[in-house]
Amino acid sequence: MPPNPRPIPRFIADSTQEGIPHGRFAERLSAVFREACAGVEDLPEGVEIPEQPDWFPERAWGGRIWVPCTARAEGPEGVLELFGHVSYVQPKGGDPGDYRAKADFTDVLAEDNPDWKIDLNDDVIGRWRGENRRAGDVTLVWGRPFVRGAVAASAELEMETVDQEALSKERFTLIALDALEGYGDDIFMQVKLWSRRAQELASESLYAA
Repeated sequence: MPPNPRPIPRFIADSTQEGIPHGRFAERLSAVFREACAGVEDLPEGVEIPEQPDWFPERAWGGRIWVPCTARAEGPEGVLELFGHVSYVQPKGGDPGDYRAKADFTDVLAEDNPDWKIDLNDDVIGRWRGENRRAGDVTLVWGRPFVRGAVAASAELEMETVDQEALSKERFTLIALDALEGYGDDIFMQVKLWSRRAQELASESLYAA
């Protein structure tokens, strides 16, 4: 077999092991996320940060476990969506620790965009460097389907699957390369939804058209 002309890493993250956080652990994550929300500099005054965000399935990469979330918040000028993630280290046989969180907000809401087929959020959590200055962003992606019958989500680079995960309670989390550089034109991730019969139901870019 000849050398691969595009030797990029694929399926770099562990599959979800615990699914969506719940119970006391979800409360611990929520406290860390609320602290991050309180530190967002341009968050409008008077926004009430919810006690419990909506958590998405966890994925592990780079020695950390990443748990994304979203939350609706009432502000003085209307509803906002807070979004972000909490990550932590899970030592073998030990308790989780070294919690870190990142938060942001948007006033662009799904209900105001009836043409959306997937509600997506993303954040760059690392960097991959290949040969001859080739590189890409390791990107955490989480979302919800707005089409019926979706059972799995995948991340693709030019029709090549680089991550996939089954939906859990109508939510999914992916970790894969995006914004691939050094292979001619930059290559960007497409997120796709799939039915139980492996039929493509929706495809969205992380970038606005």
